[in-house]
Amino acid sequence: METKTLNIIGGGMAGSEAAWQAAQMGVRVVIHEMRPKVETFAHRTGNLAEMVCSNSFRSDDDERNAVGLLHWEMGAANGIIMETARANRLPAGGALAVDRDVFAEAVTAKIKAHPLISVSYEEITELPVEGHWIVATGPLTSGALADSIRAVTGAEALAFFDAIAPIVYAETVDMSVAWMQSRYDKGETEEEQTAYMNCPMTKAEYEAFVDALLAAEKTEFHEGETAGYFDGCLPIEVMAERGRETLRFGPMKPVGLTNPHNPQKPYAVVQLRRDNKLGTLYNIVGFQTKMKYGAQTAVFKMIPGLQDASFARLGGIHRNTFINSPTLLDAQMRLHSRPNIRFAGQITGVEGYVESAAMGLLAGRMAAAEILGRELPPPPPETAMGALITHITGGAEAKTFQPMNVNFGLFPPIDAKGGRRGRKDRYKAYTDRAKEAFSAWLS
Repeated sequence: METKTLNIIGGGMAGSEAAWQAAQMGVRVVIHEMRPKVETFAHRTGNLAEMVCSNSFRSDDDERNAVGLLHWEMGAANGIIMETARANRLPAGGALAVDRDVFAEAVTAKIKAHPLISVSYEEITELPVEGHWIVATGPLTSGALADSIRAVTGAEALAFFDAIAPIVYAETVDMSVAWMQSRYDKGETEEEQTAYMNCPMTKAEYEAFVDALLAAEKTEFHEGETAGYFDGCLPIEVMAERGRETLRFGPMKPVGLTNPHNPQKPYAVVQLRRDNKLGTLYNIVGFQTKMKYGAQTAVFKMIPGLQDASFARLGGIHRNTFINSPTLLDAQMRLHSRPNIRFAGQITGVEGYVESAAMGLLAGRMAAAEILGRELPPPPPETAMGALITHITGGAEAKTFQPMNVNFGLFPPIDAKGGRRGRKDRYKAYTDRAKEAFSAWLS
């Protein structure tokens, strides 16, 4: 029976999804999770699929958004992550956000209740030589295992720094200054259209805020570390260093919002998104930071409406590790030098919860198919999952390989005219084509 068992290292988004998919195909699975015995900087619990950086799975628009399309594909494949997210969603305009604790608890309960899945709480420190394995340790791979990966692959693992946004107690936000509104009133219900808290800034307040950000004391890097940030998760002070107006065209853009307290259009707006079902916690959108704790409190209280705010969690910074997948993995996500080992999730160089879970879904299905005596081809590159796996297993330039979110730029081009005016129709053409191709692959 041991040769028919699939072992998965890591119980995050990718590991949980891989385990679920393989077990649903009739394969026995063991998840090896080091938490809570061995802790990480960012995790707070021993739950599977714990959300660390954000509580959002991003856009849920499956007709004109690549992330929303990935949601659709994962749902069509009966993915546990997407099914559980939808069952525990919070109002977030056009995004799919969840109560992170309830979500992780629900995934953990489902995984542990499955008759073919067991969870073993211990740290795996070396890449196994025998058996069927998936490495889904995510960006916080333990030092010992990371050393083993380097030794086996003969290549240095790449690293970048990922920053965590702070969380505020909702009752401490001054709602005589802030107001509730989703950008462009997105969402079908009033609750979704008012899913975000908005804190407006005048030009003078914005300029003072940027000055404080630039002057604030930051976390220092250890000797030998380099700060190679992923552009999709830049610390807010790093964005400010790139130009004084950068934040106004990024997380603090003042468009699509109307301040009911003041008819004058705000110069910049800070948004907070609901972080739990009770609505007692809100995270500051796009405000990942490496400022020291004392500096964070002082700087963030400069934001109008947050002058008396209390923080449930301040921001932090941690090191993320990923492999150079285009040189190391085959089209089945197997390690060239040890084909009994697959890699899945963020360690492969995809970025984001959704993308990580999607790669776990594919790795789990592919590994299960192999154990059952057949080979499952990857989804067509016209699909969101196919575009991602094609990118990480050879489509990307190995010399400049960096973590990547799913986007239509990874898809084979589609013939659609109209320039900028035809963009929505072109995106719809991408998703229509993808859904047809993915449905055919599933069947």
